Amino acid sequence: MFSAEGQRFDIEERWPELFAQLDASQRRSVLNTLAADWHEGWEPNREDVENITDLVRGAIDQDEFLRRSDAAAERRRKGA
Repeated sequence: MFSAEGQRFDIEERWPELFAQLDASQRRSVLNTLAADWHEGWEPNREDVENITDLVRGAIDQDEFLRRSDAAAERRRKGA
């Protein structure tokens, strides 16, 4: 899959270990979500992908996902 700018959507190839514990349905759901965000201009990073795959496979709950997401956004806002 390629963006309008010719960039390749290769998240699963970058971090295969994050997808290894997902079943086929979970994997497809995560990739569809990430691809939609990517097409809207989001730049993939390992931390965000890990948080989403952790949520989908049940390793964390929604509250922990939001806590992690908020903390990551705050770090990025501060330039850390």
